[in-house]
Parts: sequence; structure tokens; C-alpha cells
Amino acid sequence: MVSVASAVQRLHELADTASIARLASSFETAGHELALVGGPVRDAFLERPLNDLDFATSATPDEIVRIVAPIADTHWDIGRAFGTIGARINGQTVEITTYRTDAYDGQTRKPVVEFGQSLEEDLVRRDFTVNSMALRLPERVLVDPSGGIDDLLAQLLRTPAAAEVSFGDDPLRMMRAARFSSQLGFVVEEATLAAMSELAPRIEMISAERVSDELSKLLLTDAPGRGIRLLVETGLAGYVLPEIPALKLEIDEHAHHKDVYEHSLTVLDQAIDLEKSRGHSPDLVLRLAALLHDIGKPATRKIEAGGAVSFYHHDVVGSKLAAKRLRALRFDNDTIASVARLIELHLRFFGYTDGVWTDSAVRRYVRDAGDQLERLHIITRADVTTRNRRRADRLAFAYEDLEKRIVELSKAEEMAAIRPDLDGEQIMAILGLKPGREVGEAYRFLMEVRLDEGSIGAEAAEERLRAWWAARGTE
Repeated sequence: MVSVASAVQRLHELADTASIARLASSFETAGHELALVGGPVRDAFLERPLNDLDFATSATPDEIVRIVAPIADTHWDIGRAFGTIGARINGQTVEITTYRTDAYDGQTRKPVVEFGQSLEEDLVRRDFTVNSMALRLPERVLVDPSGGIDDLLAQLLRTPAAAEVSFGDDPLRMMRAARFSSQLGFVVEEATLAAMSELAPRIEMISAERVSDELSKLLLTDAPGRGIRLLVETGLAGYVLPEIPALKLEIDEHAHHKDVYEHSLTVLDQAIDLEKSRGHSPDLVLRLAALLHDIGKPATRKIEAGGAVSFYHHDVVGSKLAAKRLRALRFDNDTIASVARLIELHLRFFGYTDGVWTDSAVRRYVRDAGDQLERLHIITRADVTTRNRRRADRLAFAYEDLEKRIVELSKAEEMAAIRPDLDGEQIMAILGLKPGREVGEAYRFLMEVRLDEGSIGAEAAEERLRAWWAARGTE
């Protein structure tokens, strides 16, 4: 956290850039107010990059276009009905929005957009005080009607208006509280937290697309576990991702098993650590899979004789549950398929510790993972949360051995593109077939040979194919 003086200096330096100075001058000449608002002003105090430059103005959308068109490299409608115009000026991308005072009417899933009359009115209707500050341009006057600077210094999330009013205006702000808590490391103020719990059911007013977008932003923060806990504690998760609070299984005093909820959050944290250490950018698919990997456990929990607890087939059940939930949240098909596949495969490795796999088993592991192999490596490693150091070391050593074998086999056999030694055209020519079911069966037979034995060459593959076909014909 920088001092107020340092933050103001950073904002002044931004205002001095050619693109922003030109923009501010053009709005002043046209007789309209302009102010830098929200995230960039907040981030100036947090020593974060000043990106995503948002401006608020007294100009209508049509007037915004008339002002920026002569000075912009290009401009575009982001949502004219919502008052927002985008532009690129001297290579700098900006978004400019007419003052607004929109709110939900309690009947629909979209806000009723109304344009406001003043900057202060616009700021007070925003989500949190730390996002409700502005820098008037070109005057460079800091505007803070709700005490955002004080809350920044206290690392506190609080709504500008009464929390009940603010969350009533836009219930998605309750999820944003969880996201900003993770992103900034701030604490949610008590009255705001209480309102989140009280108004949690209103999140159902929000479209699935907006909910999934906010959930994705939360998961892509550096420490999403903090926000997930907040969603669970306030009851919001029960409406948007009910499988997570369901992981808080009742633990019988005679039945012993891990706390699945805490385990899942630990796996998420460890997956993020591995993601970073292996040089990857924040990966939504990986993080969704880490968070949801055990959601099949509540449905498969069984107390065995002697008090042991089993969760047989929770990988398969969890994969189906995850796909169902992500479809309901309107995630794209590729994300759904990838997350479901990772959950289905996340237990596959643990058989490796029972005995060394054959090369055939390693090939099948790679084949089944497909383009999810690196993510599967991370999920599998992250899933080890045992406090037994000897067991943890043994599992880590075993997976290192498996990864090493995959690399060695990949170099020798080009495993990234495993396919039979004969393709479909060759199979049809050898067996005199036309496209159809029998060609597929023959292809799958040769694939099994490839996985079991590696590449045997086209000539040997043809002999095996003819022998298989002859035997099949006598059955």
C-alpha cells in the first residue's frame, strides 16, 4: 500500500500521458465532464498496474462517439444501450461510460439502465467504496464520496450505500465481494457480510452467464480459496455451486475420513502452486477440476465394517456431476469436457504405487489423458494432502517416476500422436472393405496392439490384421 501522496502522483503521471491528456482536453472543449473511475484509481493506492482504463462522463453515448471519433485510432460500441463506448487513442485502449444509476427491478435478470446526472451519483451506485473513487480530468481532483481511501488503508470491503440496497440493486455484487476478497486480500465489513448471508437467495435473479463469469474471475485470482470460503460461509455457494458446501460431510465419531471440503480447498491451493512452479498462466480448467475433483464423494460415501469410509467410483460420479453443474452455469463445451475428463481420470495414477506399470499401461494413461496430460499431472500431484510425510514422499517419487517414463516413451515412440501402424484407408484396402462399422472395429484392434506393444511396423500390422480378420470370420 503506497501513501496517498504517492498514489495521487501515479494518477497525475497517468493523466499526463498523451492519450489521456488528449481525451480529457477533448471532453472539456465539448463542455462535458470526464473522470477516471474505479479500478485504476484503486490500484494506484495498491501499487498494482494501472490497466483497464475506465472513464465516466456526463456525455451521452452519441456525444461520446462525436467527441472521440476525431481523436481515436478506432472506436466501437461495447454496449451503447448501457452507455459504454470503447476507443483506442494513441494505442491506449479506454472505455467511456455515461453516468449511470441502474438497478434491478426485482423481476428480471438484467439491470434497468438509467443514466445519471453527476459523478458523485454514479460513484455511490458502484459496488464497493474502494471502487467508488474517481479522478476528475483535466482538473485532476480526487473524488471520494464514500470513504474509499480510508477503507483501502484498512483493507476493508464495504458498500457505498447500505449493503441491503447495494446488493438489492445488483445481487452479483455479493459474488464480487468474494472475488475482491481473494484478489486484494481484503476483509468484508461485518454489515456487508451479514447482508450477503441475508440476501444470498437473490443471486438466483442473476443470469447463469454472469454468475459463471464472476466465478471464473474469482478462480483466476492468486488465492481463490479465500473467496470460495466466503461463498460457502454466506450461503451463496448453495445457490451457485452447491456441490462445494455439500463436501462438508457429517463425520461420524466412529467413521474416519478426511474433511473433504478442506481437502478440496487444499488441492486447489496446491494445484495453483504447481501451476506457477511449472511455468503456466492461471488456468481456469485446471482450477475448476481441482475444486470439483471430489464432488462425487457425498453420493458415494459408504461406511464399511470397522469404521472405514469408502467412496467407490466417486471419480466417475463426480465427472458427471461436474459436467451437469458447468452446463447449468453455461460454461463452454470444451471447458466442460476437459474438466469432466480430468475428474474422471484423477484417481488413475494411484494404482501405479501398487506395482510398476508396464509400458502398455503408461501408453494407455497418456492416450486416455490426451491433451489434458499436463493438467492431469498437476491435479494428481496436488491431490496428495496426507500429513504422513513418508506416504507423501512415496507418492511424489512414484509420480516423478511415471512422468520420467512418459517422457522416455514419448521420445522413443512419439506418444503425443499415438495411432495404429495402419490407417483407415490401408485397412479398407487390405480387407476389401467399404467405410463402415467393421473398419472401426479393425482400427480399434490395431490401436490395442499399438498400445500393448508399441509400433510394430506396417508389414507386421498387416499380418496381425489379416489373422484377426480370419479369426473373426470363423467365430
